[in-house]
Amino acid sequence: MRRRTLMAAAVATGIAPAGRATTKTVVLELFTSQGCSSCPPADALLGQLAKRPDVIALAWHVDYWDRLGWHDPFASREATARQRTYARRLGSTVFTPALVVNGASIIVGSDAAAVDGALDAASPLAVPVALRRSENGLVVEIGAGPGPMPAPGWVVHAAYDAEHTTPVDTGENEGQRLREYRIVRQAEVLDEWDGSPRRFNVSAAGFGQGQVILVQSADLRVVGAADQPPA
Repeated sequence: MRRRTLMAAAVATGIAPAGRATTKTVVLELFTSQGCSSCPPADALLGQLAKRPDVIALAWHVDYWDRLGWHDPFASREATARQRTYARRLGSTVFTPALVVNGASIIVGSDAAAVDGALDAASPLAVPVALRRSENGLVVEIGAGPGPMPAPGWVVHAAYDAEHTTPVDTGENEGQRLREYRIVRQAEVLDEWDGSPRRFNVSAAGFGQGQVILVQSADLRVVGAADQPPA
C-alpha cells in the first residue's frame, strides 16, 4: 500500500462502461486477518454481499494478528491504522472481524442478521461519484455535497484484488485454505474534499484489479462512493 495517511488528521476519453455509483449504495469495509479463526465466516459473507448491486465491499487485512504465528500476506500497517481511526471515532474497541458500514457504524462482520439490519438502516449516499476508464487509467468525477462543510473530508482511492485462496500453515487457521474477497492491495488519499465538485485522473490499477473511490466527510462518514470492477 502507498504510505500516504488514509485518514489525514489520525479530459480523457472513456473506453469502458462507467463504474457503479448510486445513492442506494452501501459501503462495507471488513477488517480481517488470516490469523484470526473467527474471520473466515466474515470473509465468506463479504464475498456474498459483494455480488449485490447495492453494495461496495472492501476487505482490509490488519497486521496485529501476524505476531501469533502466521504472517498474512495481505496485511498492512495502513489497514490497522485505518481501523484504529474508525474505532476512535465511533467509540469501538479494535477487533476482528469488524465491519464498518458507510463509515458510520461498526458491527461484527460474521453476524449475518446484524449485517442485514445495518444494510437496511444505512443512510443513502448524498454525493454522486462516477468512474470511467480512460486511455491512461481512470477518470473520477465527484459531484457537489449537499451543503457547506465545516471541515474538509477526503477522497480515498483503493485498488483491490477480487479474490484469493491461500493455504495457511500455522496459527489459528492452520491447515485451512482460506478464500477471501475484495482485498485492498493499495490505497491513498487523492486530496481533501470541501464539498465542491472535483475531477481526478487516476493511474490504472494492476492487472485484474478493481478500484473504488470513497468520499468521506471530516467525521469519516462515507458520503459518496463508486466501484470500477476488474476489466
